[in-house]
Amino acid sequence: MKRKSEPMRSMLPAMLLVGAFALPAWAASIMISAYSIDEVAGGALPEVSEVTAIEAIIVFRSSQPLACSVVFGESPDFGRIAVDDDMNGGAHSDHHPVLSGLTPDTEYFYRVQGTGHDGKLYVGDVRSFRTLQQAAAQPNLADLSEGARIRSVSSNFGGAANDGAWGANAAIDGNRATAWSSNGDGDGAFIEIELSKTARIGEVAIWSRSMADGTSRIASFTLTDDADHKHGPFVLPDTKEAHRFPLLTETRTLRLDVVESTGGNTGLVEFSVFPR
Repeated sequence: MKRKSEPMRSMLPAMLLVGAFALPAWAASIMISAYSIDEVAGGALPEVSEVTAIEAIIVFRSSQPLACSVVFGESPDFGRIAVDDDMNGGAHSDHHPVLSGLTPDTEYFYRVQGTGHDGKLYVGDVRSFRTLQQAAAQPNLADLSEGARIRSVSSNFGGAANDGAWGANAAIDGNRATAWSSNGDGDGAFIEIELSKTARIGEVAIWSRSMADGTSRIASFTLTDDADHKHGPFVLPDTKEAHRFPLLTETRTLRLDVVESTGGNTGLVEFSVFPR
């Protein structure tokens, strides 16, 4: 569910003077300019997307590559920071940092900022949004907290363990700020989860990860249950959010196989399973 953010007056000075104290003589009079992020927004300013009771995503596509971050908090003093989760690091154009660990029904203030390859600093206005009230959550049977586990996986990036960085557990940890990445498996990637017990399934939600260069996106996939019945293929339209698909089966395991992708380190932000 999207909630429009509310603009507020920017609280960052347009020019920041680097003082002469403890600096070499040549740097004593350097002026660091803070440019408006409007200049690289291409007409589409950063916006808050997918607000829940405990998380929010900032979506922004810059007209030039930026190393982007978001400072946020329960007051304009911020206190926390979120960055893009991209293996390439550095500057890129598609930005979607996740603000996690939020408190339900609370107003948060945030500011988007980024640095270009030329060293220019671009800063947005201070804006705010309110998280949703906590609602009774539909149980996700595929969550680690529900006793689910990874039964098998094609690979983890860098040979990591399932509970390591980019490991398969990140696909079933209920945290949109983490993701499972295969080690360059492309269309050959698969992940198989085992629920705590056999259950009647009614729906799944699948969220593909992607890289800033367009690789690693899963375009379609199949699901195979205990009876070796293959469901799908299912088509994922984008990587902006989790997409839900009806799945009527009774099973304890589900294996997701990539059918078509953009290649590279294909993987998942989240793999959720809901009962009937």
